[in-house]
Amino acid sequence: MDISTLIGIIGCFAMIVLGIATGSAGITGIMLYADGPSVLIVVVGSWFALMTFSSIKSAVSVFGIIGLSFKVPHFNERDIITKLMAMSEKARREGLLALEDQLEDLDDEFIKKGMRMVVDGTDAAIIRDLLENELSQMQGRHADNISIINMWGTLAPGLGMLGTVIGLIGMLANLQDKDALGGNMAVALVTTLYGSMMANLLMIPIAGKLKTQDAYESSIKEMAVEGILSIQAGDNPRILAQKLLSYLAPKTRDQMEKDILKD
Repeated sequence: MDISTLIGIIGCFAMIVLGIATGSAGITGIMLYADGPSVLIVVVGSWFALMTFSSIKSAVSVFGIIGLSFKVPHFNERDIITKLMAMSEKARREGLLALEDQLEDLDDEFIKKGMRMVVDGTDAAIIRDLLENELSQMQGRHADNISIINMWGTLAPGLGMLGTVIGLIGMLANLQDKDALGGNMAVALVTTLYGSMMANLLMIPIAGKLKTQDAYESSIKEMAVEGILSIQAGDNPRILAQKLLSYLAPKTRDQMEKDILKD
């Protein structure tokens, strides 16, 4: 689990509650910010607007997409590099066909598909095109997920303003009740607060995290493509490792280079 997502959300809401509690309204003033109709307008209303923007299926799946931000993606770069190095070594000694027995040991379906094409003698340009097309399709799906989260973050503040206008209309319709003006104004503004919180505390940060995850997974798959084509080209395993290590962050690369290329 990606604990930073949970800590970030809890921390944001905690600071808002603490700010309210330590302000002029005090602890008892916290309940001024709890309003059921505002939740219906901002949260539920913006979710139905999201359904209008996309589809029922996409609107329902948005909660699963949000759940992805709580997961830490693991691709085990070290294992990928060492397995590709071992396959490169074997291919140089025994030929590409000798790799067929090792394909079932590969956990990554993307790499397995690429290596299957190598063993079958598929042209390098075709392998690259097919794997890059699969990578592009994955990035497209991720972009759609990020887009729908960003859209919810865009719609929520608008529904918040709409709720505020609704509240103000109700307040202005009862101007004769001067004692209730302050309370009605506060409730009217709560919807704007909810919309802003949804966008800036939840949706925009979550979309940003999903974008980071997409970049990470894309980099790993690009690294795999390079390794697969390097094996087909008959590169030395150490040269292959240097190519793959270049895709990693400098600190990770330096440490892994010491372990993998220590000979």
